Amino acid sequence: MIREATPADIDAIVLLHTEARATYYRGHLPAEEYQGTAEVARSRDGWSRAVERPDATVLCAEREGALAGIAAYAVRDGIMNLTQLHVAPSQWRTGIGTALHTACTDAWRVAGVTAARLEVFAPNTRAQSFYAHHGWTPDPAAPHAGSHLVLRLVLGAGDARFGNQ
Repeated sequence: MIREATPADIDAIVLLHTEARATYYRGHLPAEEYQGTAEVARSRDGWSRAVERPDATVLCAEREGALAGIAAYAVRDGIMNLTQLHVAPSQWRTGIGTALHTACTDAWRVAGVTAARLEVFAPNTRAQSFYAHHGWTPDPAAPHAGSHLVLRLVLGAGDARFGNQ
C-alpha cells in the first residue's frame, strides 16, 4: 500500500532513510556524516518539514504493516524534483521502489508535469541502474552537482522540454 506520510510516520521514515543511506555512503563518507547523531537529527527535522509542507509530497510504501519505502518530491526553481526515494534494504528487488516511482510519476502526469529531475550519489550504481531502467537520463545541461549525478525524466508526449511544467 502506498499512502501520503503523516507526522506519526517520522520515526519510521528517519530510521529507514538512515538505514538506506548507509548502504551507499558506507566506504565513501565518514559514518558520522550519514548516521551520526547530528545527521539523524538533521534528517528528522528535514522529514518533519517535508511532511508538513503543503507544496511537497512524501509517500510511504507499506508491506505487511511496516514501512518498506519512502519517496518525496517538490517543485524547486520551477522544476519537479524527486528529492528522496529509499527502500528498506530488506525489501530490495520486491517491487517497492517501482511502486513508489510509479506513484510519483502518475501524480506528476495528473498535475501536468512534463519533466522531473533528481540527484543521485555518483558511487550509488544500484540507484543509477534503477533510474535508468525507469527512463531517467543524465541531464545534458547540468550533469553533475558536487558528488551527485543529475538525472532527468521526460514525461508524456506533449511539450517535453526539460523544466516545462
